[in-house]
Amino acid sequence: MLLSLHVKNLALIDEEEVSFEEGLNILTGETGAGKSIVIGSVNLALGAKADKDLIRTGAEYALVELVFQVHGEQEKRLKELDFFPEEDGTLIIQRKIMPSRSVCKVCGETVGTKQLKEIAEILIDIHGQHEHQTLLQKKKHKEILDDFAGAHAFDLKNKIRESYKELTSLQKELEETAGDETAREKEAALLGFEVKEIGDANLVSGEDEDLEQLYRKMVNSRKIKESVSDAYRMTGYGMGEGAGEFLGRALRELKNVSSYDNDLAELEAQLQDIDNLLNDFNRAISGYMEELEFDGEDFARTEERLNLINHLKSKYGNDIDEILAYKAQGEERLDLLENYEAYRMEILQRIEGEKNSLLELCGQLSDVRKKKAKELGKLLKQALLELNFEEVRFEIQVRPYPDALASDGYDDVEFMISTNKGEKLKPLSQVASGGELSRIMLAFKTVLADKDDIQTLIFDEIDTGISGKTAWRVSEKMGILGRNHQIICITHLPQIAAMSDVHFLIEKSAKKERTVTTIRKISEEDDLRELARMLGGAEITQAALQNAKEMKELARNTKQY
Repeated sequence: MLLSLHVKNLALIDEEEVSFEEGLNILTGETGAGKSIVIGSVNLALGAKADKDLIRTGAEYALVELVFQVHGEQEKRLKELDFFPEEDGTLIIQRKIMPSRSVCKVCGETVGTKQLKEIAEILIDIHGQHEHQTLLQKKKHKEILDDFAGAHAFDLKNKIRESYKELTSLQKELEETAGDETAREKEAALLGFEVKEIGDANLVSGEDEDLEQLYRKMVNSRKIKESVSDAYRMTGYGMGEGAGEFLGRALRELKNVSSYDNDLAELEAQLQDIDNLLNDFNRAISGYMEELEFDGEDFARTEERLNLINHLKSKYGNDIDEILAYKAQGEERLDLLENYEAYRMEILQRIEGEKNSLLELCGQLSDVRKKKAKELGKLLKQALLELNFEEVRFEIQVRPYPDALASDGYDDVEFMISTNKGEKLKPLSQVASGGELSRIMLAFKTVLADKDDIQTLIFDEIDTGISGKTAWRVSEKMGILGRNHQIICITHLPQIAAMSDVHFLIEKSAKKERTVTTIRKISEEDDLRELARMLGGAEITQAALQNAKEMKELARNTKQY
């Protein structure tokens, strides 16, 4: 639930902090006091578009901070988004609005507005006075029904989405095969040439690297031979100037005296090892010199082979493995072109199979929707009766259209209503007025509230267009909804305000020659005075106070049932 709202330098608000409570939190105030700013600040914190003009005149920035208390399922879903509440379950959302940009933070981590909106969908449901217009959009009806249907519908929709994706992919593949025969023949001829060219080369993986190394050796053989010959001479024996010659002399000198001292004997052994190593090296380099000779034909063959491989690389890939992969793909495509009709028939069969599978899934989802439509329709009719729709009939029609397959099934879902006795059912968009839509939306909220994990619901003056007995029915429904949810409601109706568990007063006043909006929790006595004002107008009379007491008592008795 929403524990607190902190607002600073926003529009008419200098700095205010509101601590909300469980149950029904009512916010009231005079027209123009700034009630919309309160809900607007919550929307801003949750990612709504921020205008620099909202920054209070003279301030460098505006700040909105929300503190939520989250429970098990909410915490789990937040962690799936990589957001981790504090150990006590609190989650802090902060947005700082500056003239050039705004900075959003969740749990101290900077996030984008898209992420904020994802978090908002988990934590809170804000229903503004114009949101009920979404009920007039038929596409919204299917979403509402599917939400009510729950996990079974959700699983089927996922399967349908995957099946529809596969079907459209196959249909696209079939379209791509619809080219003219001449183009296919040209493609097959080119592929045949390319596959043969690569095949005739008899390439071996890694061959190019070995050849390049050999070619470098051949090209530089004269330089290599000169350097190797010098190294052989400098380390050789019996030529009068090699290291081996001098090493042999040193070894003989040590042998003459090593018998006189054990230390000299050890040094002689070390020198003997060095002599053996040098002798091995000298023989090895001599063998290398013998193998260094290349005839012209070897060089020509190596150069020709490298030129062929580099030519194939320029056309088919950066190395031999890529060239061979290109050949394999070409062979596969060539086989397809040579067996074109069989290939098309295979795709058509797969399309038919996938379509049948999709139709089966859509049929299962349609059956679920029809069943749940009856359940939801009954619940909504009852909720509407309780909201003073005395002669209402309500029905959710689910019409299957198998020829109109889509990623969410083939059903057309529409809310049908009749608000007066004797009138036939008509689409909701053709019947309901603004005030009726507000009540219908409240009925939906009441029925669907227990179907999700959102604990906090905000209603911003959805009571527009209602009064009298209907207003009291709406008030009763709000009280019922507040038993299991935190409700934050801005209202101008005393019937709804009387049902409050907590009452906040929004006031506008002059402070140091500046207009400011303030929000404060009011006492039971002030609660009665505010109800009296809402009942009687600017002047609070004893009669208005008495009416307020009676209304409050009636609300208290209603909430006990």
